[in-house]
Amino acid sequence: MKKSLIIPILAVLGLAVVALLFFALHQRSEMSEMVEQLEFEKEELQDEYEDLAIQFDGYQQMEVSNDSLTQRLAQEQQRVRDLLEELKITKATNARRIAELKKELATVRAVMVTYVHQIDSLNRTNARLSDENQEYRRQNEEITQQNTELIENNTQLQKTVNRASMLEVQNFEVVTLNKRDRKTSIFSAIQKLEIHYAILKNVTCEPGIKKVYLRIVRPDGEVLQKSASHVFPFESGRLEYSICQEVEYGGERMESTMYWPVEEILEPGTYNADFFIDGNMVGSFPFQLKK
Repeated sequence: MKKSLIIPILAVLGLAVVALLFFALHQRSEMSEMVEQLEFEKEELQDEYEDLAIQFDGYQQMEVSNDSLTQRLAQEQQRVRDLLEELKITKATNARRIAELKKELATVRAVMVTYVHQIDSLNRTNARLSDENQEYRRQNEEITQQNTELIENNTQLQKTVNRASMLEVQNFEVVTLNKRDRKTSIFSAIQKLEIHYAILKNVTCEPGIKKVYLRIVRPDGEVLQKSASHVFPFESGRLEYSICQEVEYGGERMESTMYWPVEEILEPGTYNADFFIDGNMVGSFPFQLKK
């Protein structure tokens, strides 16, 4: 080959080599920039996944009354954790998988938005129901208070009616009689107690046969009785009585007399006569028996 041709060929080859080197260096630079960009995009995607995981943690701390929604939130939270772990081990140059993970992120975000709306809706509903329950409780308390006041008023009214219809005994007197039924002031000669009393007028009391129970209480507190079976109901128990007398009461004032045969040894001192009618004490009178 002629020397004159070799030199141009070598020059052309040199230029080609230089061009190839320049192109290779340029390509390498572009590749490096691309890898760096992919690494940056991967880091950004990883940050977004971590932020999303933190958001799920926050929603898990919220009070959610719906068990099914709580379970779905936990599943999506685990899904985000799994995808984040996969992203960490995925090479930045695996552009296809990185793109898939980016789509997965968008999907999970959309699901999370749906759940957040459901949580907000539930919370608003629960708040409304809570307010309604408080209002119902307040109304029930008012009704209960009104019923209590009504019951108290009715009880008080009933007590007033009962008091108004309760009979009253007055004009009590004890006459001591001897064995000839004559009045005597000699203590040792007393053989009978003649007890006078009057039931006052009361038009509100239901007329009819009334049992009048008299308790004669001795100075020592014992009740004079002819039999241990002489008891009558009073309030929640039973009381002993000395004399029981039936009278026909018609609403007008009436007088009556009872007799107590003295068969025991009487003691001088202050006695008490307690009258009971219709389960009420209607009169109590002290009297003296002196030597």
